[in-house]
Amino acid sequence: MAQVEATTERVVAAGAEAVFDALADYEGTRAKLLPEQFSEYRVHEGGDGEGTLVHWRLQATSKRVRDCLLDVTEPTDGQLVEKDRNSSMVTTWTVTPAGEGRSRVVVTTVWNGAGGIGGFFERTFAPKGLARIYDAVLANLAAETEK
Repeated sequence: MAQVEATTERVVAAGAEAVFDALADYEGTRAKLLPEQFSEYRVHEGGDGEGTLVHWRLQATSKRVRDCLLDVTEPTDGQLVEKDRNSSMVTTWTVTPAGEGRSRVVVTTVWNGAGGIGGFFERTFAPKGLARIYDAVLANLAAETEK
């Protein structure tokens, strides 16, 4: 099994603190940021950053659906880490200042991929597909925080 990684980023015309707070608001804002590939969104515990337990289904392709139950931690300032209890998937959101009233948001997801020919296709195509999904989340985040 090889590790698979998908990364995307965006500069948002809003301060880093406001952008981070929007991402960490699982009880309110986060659900508004999710595109159609996400469904069955529920907060089980917490709802604001560290200590949150959140559920969603992620339909990456017409045939590939992941049932995700994620524990949220904040290991450092400006960083949220979502670890899936149902798989090896870990998504890290990092928000840093990018000049006056701007911030850079980087989202990276890693997981243990399949072996063999299926793993080859997963490593080749899954990162691009997941990056497109997270590009949509980042676009929604920008629209929400640049108001």
